[in-house]
Amino acid sequence: MKDLVEIIAKSLVDNPDAVEVKEVAGEQSLILELKVAPEDMGKVIGKQGRIAKAIRTVVKAAAVKENKRVVVEII
Repeated sequence: MKDLVEIIAKSLVDNPDAVEVKEVAGEQSLILELKVAPEDMGKVIGKQGRIAKAIRTVVKAAAVKENKRVVVEII
């Protein structure tokens, strides 16, 4: 899951070296914290959060295959 979020984020931003994805294991779910450069934040979130929502949808679909619950947070 971490690799999937990282690949998607790096393809969207201008500064792919600044993309960081950190896994935080919760009690019932896995939290992926996506951190990008401040100037690339708008590109990852998108207009009215559409791109962020799409990233979350793709990750949830991949997580269902593995019977996991994954939450993507953009920092």
